[in-house]
Amino acid sequence: MLRQFLLGKIHRGVVTRADLDYMGSVTLDPLLIEAAGFMENEKVDIYDVTNGARLATYVIPGIAGTGEIGINGAAAHLVHAGDLVIIAAYGWLDEAEAARHKPKVVFVDERNQVVSRASQERTPAAAAGTLGPRI
Repeated sequence: MLRQFLLGKIHRGVVTRADLDYMGSVTLDPLLIEAAGFMENEKVDIYDVTNGARLATYVIPGIAGTGEIGINGAAAHLVHAGDLVIIAAYGWLDEAEAARHKPKVVFVDERNQVVSRASQERTPAAAAGTLGPRI
């Protein structure tokens, strides 16, 4: 059986522009594409941390080193320049693949430059080995 898993994500990137007059997609700095393990034309989900909007689109490369996260087309109605976003790609893995898989989690600064990378995510409480309040 195949199950869907996180392949890679860019965490809390800053949208550098939103262009209603483009056909669609998200333009990303190729350095971000590589760091997150994305591929050109790959489907990604975008979660707008600023306003809660969620959408699916595909990746196109911009100019390397610019930190560009450009929202193109109709999505620019939902996501605006300056918004914080999470961009994630998922893939279907079988049990053996899933056991070996490590997602590429990329953390960026306010200029969308990579500051750290991880292959797993944990809440602060889980990382510290403590429990939060019980309900």
